[in-house]
Amino acid sequence: MEIKKKIGMLLGHPLLRDYRLLAGLWLLIGLVGGLTKLHRCNNFLIFRGVFWHTWQKTSLYAPYPDEYFDVNHYGPLFSLVIAPFAVTPLAVGLLLWCVSLTVLLYAAVRRPLFTDRQQLFMLWFCAHELLTAVFMQQFNIAIAAIIVLTYYCIEKERDFWAAFWIMLGTFVKLYGIVGLAFFLFSRHKGRLAGSLLLWAAVMFVAPMLISGPGYIVGQYQEWYTCLTEKNGENLASIAQNISLLGLVHRTTGLQFSDLWLILPGMALFALPYLRLSQYRHQAFRQTLLASVLMFVVLFSTGSESSGYIIAFVGVVIWYTCVPWQRTPWDVALLVFVFVLSSLSPSDLFPAYLRREWVQPYALKALPVVLVWLKLCYEINTRSYAATERR
Repeated sequence: MEIKKKIGMLLGHPLLRDYRLLAGLWLLIGLVGGLTKLHRCNNFLIFRGVFWHTWQKTSLYAPYPDEYFDVNHYGPLFSLVIAPFAVTPLAVGLLLWCVSLTVLLYAAVRRPLFTDRQQLFMLWFCAHELLTAVFMQQFNIAIAAIIVLTYYCIEKERDFWAAFWIMLGTFVKLYGIVGLAFFLFSRHKGRLAGSLLLWAAVMFVAPMLISGPGYIVGQYQEWYTCLTEKNGENLASIAQNISLLGLVHRTTGLQFSDLWLILPGMALFALPYLRLSQYRHQAFRQTLLASVLMFVVLFSTGSESSGYIIAFVGVVIWYTCVPWQRTPWDVALLVFVFVLSSLSPSDLFPAYLRREWVQPYALKALPVVLVWLKLCYEINTRSYAATERR
């Protein structure tokens, strides 16, 4: 009990509850991530190229080995998103990009949608995973923020801006489409539907401002072809498909259509929508938000290690939003997520285990899979009425 008391006093220290410290930490993560990658920023070079290739009206999805390796997989709208960071000198653009991503997610987490306890827990628990994503200059940090901000806007009846975030995420990387999962929570469904159509039209046309209609339409067609081909490439890459799909295929050695996993997963994801009486409880709605954040990573062949910042936000929301007391097993599961899913790509984890087990078998996904399955059980069986004290 003495040890437990000391741990409680440590975790309750005012310094750990200081948002100025946390804001500084997250800002430092963005700066460190950018500074350490000044000479190895391939992803940012790809992103930067989207603007310049749009400006020059050359293919957005062709390889450019003299500029970077790999190819772009983002939509034409991304040319406008990356523009402010592409027209500046490379080092300045990279630093601003990494800092902007962290600031956007920090701002999303700090919405009054979450309690102080949730915000603090999220900012501390996700910090290491954020660093992993920043090292890769990943837009997935923004995707996590976009999903949270979509939910926040719907909760606050700002459906016009909820539609903006949904369409922004969709036209850049498709992942934003999962924001439609919150449609039934909207109190103004007609307004939301109309706003979705309006923003879809605006974002389809917007890239034409720096190129032209014919060119952009052609690039949308190329984007579709690129994503189709990318799905096949993901299946053969050890760095991709770090998902429930990849986990099952790699651990069993069996080859079968992903639909055998995706369709039951979608059914399990959709089942809570039948619990209409639970809609009025904020904890229930936040749990669905957590499910969305994990689902989009676990059921995508394009999931990579640095994309787990999305799922980690969901894990924290799952753990903190419920009105009942979490069990020691839940705590153990949370620790398992941090150790295997967050630490495994880093030098803090044994290199042998990472090389021989975690990477080949996509084990980074395993703890998050277990959390999502536990979430699915809870959201379909428990009452989220605030009748119990944590």
